[in-house]
Amino acid sequence: MYDLGTEFGNATVDPGTNILIAGPPLSGKRELAMRALETGSERGEGSIIVTTRDNSERVLTDFRSLLADPDDAHIGVVDCVTKHQGQSASDTDVVKYASSPVDMTGIGIKFSEFVEEFYRNRNSRRNRVMVDSLSTLLLYSNLQTVFRFMHVFTSRIENADAIGIHVIESTAHDEETMNTLIQLFDGVVRTDEDRSVTLQLPGVDTETVGP
Repeated sequence: MYDLGTEFGNATVDPGTNILIAGPPLSGKRELAMRALETGSERGEGSIIVTTRDNSERVLTDFRSLLADPDDAHIGVVDCVTKHQGQSASDTDVVKYASSPVDMTGIGIKFSEFVEEFYRNRNSRRNRVMVDSLSTLLLYSNLQTVFRFMHVFTSRIENADAIGIHVIESTAHDEETMNTLIQLFDGVVRTDEDRSVTLQLPGVDTETVGP
């Protein structure tokens, strides 16, 4: 089981679980997702972040600021932003670059490379994956394309016995889009403008965690 931490009411989920965090702007979605990864990192688990919104430098700065000992953390970032902005970049042990948020094949390949490296070279058998954000994917591609990609991506997380924490800005999309995407996930966490968090997770009664 994976413990999601106090921000999730100390809920636990099975390996292979994929969770969607949905809410309006400035409701704490990104930080909440990072807190779930922080909880695992402090236990020696790996953290893989796919960022379609911020470059890897900012992501690493923000995530490492949450960790008690960031130098010992197993972190991998798939950066879909830097090259899209026209900057040159080469893969490192910590950051791998996709050409843009449209490059879903590249995103999947870079993610799979991290999973394999974590298993083989870092002895990290338990990993948490964060995707921030599905809204950016939908900005550049249609719903059908994003749905197909996320169906494959969530299956890879499941097959790796990892857990996935996926972020979406709910107010940016219509009800049909949200209902279509929600089918891909085992649970949904909803954030509100007051930063309250409502959990709808497998095996857990629906509950609201205060701001």
